[in-house]
Amino acid sequence: MEISALTRSVVKRNHAVISPDGYINSHVPGWDNCTVNVIINEQMGANLCQTLITLTDKGKLVGTTKQSQLFFYVIEGQCTATVSGDTKSLKTGQFVYIPIGNDYLIEEPEAGTQLLTFHKLYEKLEGYAVPPVIFGDAANVAGPSYMGDPALRLQVLLPDELSFDMAVNIFTYDPGGHLPLVETHIMEHGLIYLQGQGVYMLDQNWYPIKKGDSIWMAPYCQQWFTAMGKEPAVYIYYKNVNRFPTTV
Repeated sequence: MEISALTRSVVKRNHAVISPDGYINSHVPGWDNCTVNVIINEQMGANLCQTLITLTDKGKLVGTTKQSQLFFYVIEGQCTATVSGDTKSLKTGQFVYIPIGNDYLIEEPEAGTQLLTFHKLYEKLEGYAVPPVIFGDAANVAGPSYMGDPALRLQVLLPDELSFDMAVNIFTYDPGGHLPLVETHIMEHGLIYLQGQGVYMLDQNWYPIKKGDSIWMAPYCQQWFTAMGKEPAVYIYYKNVNRFPTTV
């Protein structure tokens, strides 16, 4: 019998690794006939929220973005998304970005459909309009090499424009691929592994990571990753961007 006290999940002051073995379901008003796992949240010290939603065939998500913008990504399955009257079908690898001030409805899911969400309070920039609703497909987004290394490929899912204060990217590492430096920066990250495995270094702590694991990295948490195994390692991640670095 497996010992129930064993887990790879770790929660520290400036980073966390959350593996699926510790999930506890949450109930979110307006999100029905589904399980919701709140992976990253302000309660742990983060400035974003990341959830994982698993829908039954009767699942339905209804809401309005008020102060926070919302990004839905289909990890697997399919559903229908309506945002302020615009309806589109979404399947694995497709997404919708919902800026503040929009009604949304996710419905007609295939049983077992999994959705990833990123939420962030929107910081409006003087002279720039709030971004529009964006439907997209990661399969149609270019993945050029990262810092000249063909073993690393980065897909940028949202426009790199000053009206956006968050970015969502997909990072692919071929087996043996690794970050070319230990990153130490102001940007915060939330991510989930879509494929593969490897080892992540977070603030001088080393963690085995595999598909289904999520990671939170606070600003200035040192970070480095190498992919291991026989298939590429792939994760989708959030970061905050394009705003003045201090309120002082």
